[in-house]
Amino acid sequence: MRRIVVEERRLTDLGRMKFSIRTFSLLVAIVWSALLPTNAQVNVTQEHNNVSRDGVYIDPAFMPSAAANLIRDLNFDGTISGNVYGQPLYIEGGPSGPMIIAVTESNNVYALNATTGTVIWQRTDLGPPVTSGLPCGNINPVGITGTPVVDLASRSLFFDALIDGATKQHFVYSLNVDTGATNPNWPVDVNATATYNGMTFTSLIQEERGGLAFVNGIVYVSYSGYNGDCGMYHGWVVGVDINNPSNVNAWATTAIGGGIWGHGGVASDGTNMFVVTGNTFNTGGVWSGGEAIIRLQAGPTWTGQPADYWAPTNWLSLDNGDTDLGGVSTTVIDVPGATPSQLVLALGKDGNAYLINRNNLGGIASPVAQANVSGTVNRGTSAVTYHTSQGTYFAFHNDGNAVSAYKVTPTNPPTIVSGWSVGQSGRGSPWVTTTDGTNNVIVWVAGVGGDQRLHGYDGDTGTVIYAGGGANELMTGTRQWNTGMVARGRIYFGADNKVYAFTLPAGTPTPTATPSATATATATATSKPTPTATATATATATATATATATPTPTAAVPPSPTPTATATATATATSTPTATATATATPTPTATATPTATPTGTPAAPKAAGAGNVTANSFTAKWRSVRDATGYRLDVSTSSTFVTYVPGYQNLDVGNTTSRNVTGLTRNTNYYYRVRAYNGNGTSPNSNVIKVKTKPH
Repeated sequence: MRRIVVEERRLTDLGRMKFSIRTFSLLVAIVWSALLPTNAQVNVTQEHNNVSRDGVYIDPAFMPSAAANLIRDLNFDGTISGNVYGQPLYIEGGPSGPMIIAVTESNNVYALNATTGTVIWQRTDLGPPVTSGLPCGNINPVGITGTPVVDLASRSLFFDALIDGATKQHFVYSLNVDTGATNPNWPVDVNATATYNGMTFTSLIQEERGGLAFVNGIVYVSYSGYNGDCGMYHGWVVGVDINNPSNVNAWATTAIGGGIWGHGGVASDGTNMFVVTGNTFNTGGVWSGGEAIIRLQAGPTWTGQPADYWAPTNWLSLDNGDTDLGGVSTTVIDVPGATPSQLVLALGKDGNAYLINRNNLGGIASPVAQANVSGTVNRGTSAVTYHTSQGTYFAFHNDGNAVSAYKVTPTNPPTIVSGWSVGQSGRGSPWVTTTDGTNNVIVWVAGVGGDQRLHGYDGDTGTVIYAGGGANELMTGTRQWNTGMVARGRIYFGADNKVYAFTLPAGTPTPTATPSATATATATATSKPTPTATATATATATATATATATPTPTAAVPPSPTPTATATATATATSTPTATATATATPTPTATATPTATPTGTPAAPKAAGAGNVTANSFTAKWRSVRDATGYRLDVSTSSTFVTYVPGYQNLDVGNTTSRNVTGLTRNTNYYYRVRAYNGNGTSPNSNVIKVKTKPH
């Protein structure tokens, strides 16, 4: 008995000691996490920051008050050559300091200094892009289209390039991300190496649009056809083992067609890969890989079992109508409290959102949840998903000039409910900033092909946070589908012949947390933007100039002398300010900050007028302008009391206009609309309600 008591006492003492050690370790971790962000690396290695393609960037500097005064860094050069469809990347930890990686359709690859925008290294010798001879398409020239991916462990950059010649060929390249030199045994000739079930890959009819993914030692590349659905193309996913690039595996749709079109390309939960395919041809009514979410295992390999694919029961109808399920690339979504909670999202050209249990896709079956989320087509882009204290959302930018967010309820099963929708021109893919993962969420989008400005919206309400800036913030040459990237208090966006850099008014870089322990930034970084939120453009410009002048250059480290990485030696010595110049410039704007003029008060309620241009599926809502309004918000419902809303028309920000075309309606149905005016001081009460009935034919 005594021995038992002694042993128990020892165990008790040991338990207390372990608890003390764990407590001490936890305290050390907390202290370390408070100190770490000052020197911790920040890296954006892929499309939408994470392989889930959630598009979330954690950066404590992006408080709404600071984001409202975002300005373009006019001292950032950013000059490159070629059209840009891919997102830029941000890489630290190399000898030349923080870099921006950009690729162009001219088959050019650039590493730019992240502060000055000058060239660290460039590759312009990969081979000519394709300018003619393709059976169809809407990109010309065609070179590097999809967003690259970086493996930090090997310091390798991967991308797909289409190179012209007697035979047009896709090559998967691997470059040393620090020097631009081609890594040994690369590039990989996709024509020569990719086969699946007796099919061989033919570059002439396959286009590479989506972002590349890197999962557990394998780089994955997805392919579609060219715009116009010409040729006997297939949807392909090709995997290359980065440690043995001669080991190439592939999967493809059995039927002709079934391209993987979305900007995000391949998504992953860290183990399995997910893609969504478009319409197929000549199937004879037998499902053959099209109109589906496909789950692939490492390689890629595919079991063909229902657990590893999902197609809607009306897949054949979608095929026949060219109404691709794969309008937007897949996004992996986790919904705490829902059953099932681990989901994957598809947004189709039919205007529907589909949520599927990613642990058991289910074959040809009904989805876990489905909702019509768009009165028009969803295609080409990449969606985002994020969490706030209000719940789990996904958001997207459709062809109807609207950015919309929907909640996924934590129920059994989960459902999709409307969050908010705002009018926004262009067809860009959104991205998200948050100060800590759930607070101060801002959904960003660029008006690519539209107003060519950045816009930011409150993640819970859709309220405008950033309205595009002034004359200096106007971009040119932005391309459809593209998305921005966030790192250290900046937003970077790639456009034709230029990478743009936008900075917060304080001008001091702060860590952008990647999905790791670096997510928590210092308390000082969070608080610094607050006092500068009301600084005028003059004050913020002063801060920016101070910040860029303060850092001292890093020691000159010449790039590796490789024959292919040209134009490198002269740029390195002057282009690499240190990345830890964090705090010295922030007090500057507060001394000269002056309030900007604001409207005299909240605008009065506008008066809605009778609808015009009424058809069987649309009408034009009209209203009268009111004094001091800077914009209007529109509600459309089938209920006179607005207990429900037409998808995409709840609190829709239509800008400073007095009419809006409402589309995607049901014939011979009563609709109701109302509007509110807003400005910087607030939003007016609702207008009167107008009833309109769509025509029967």
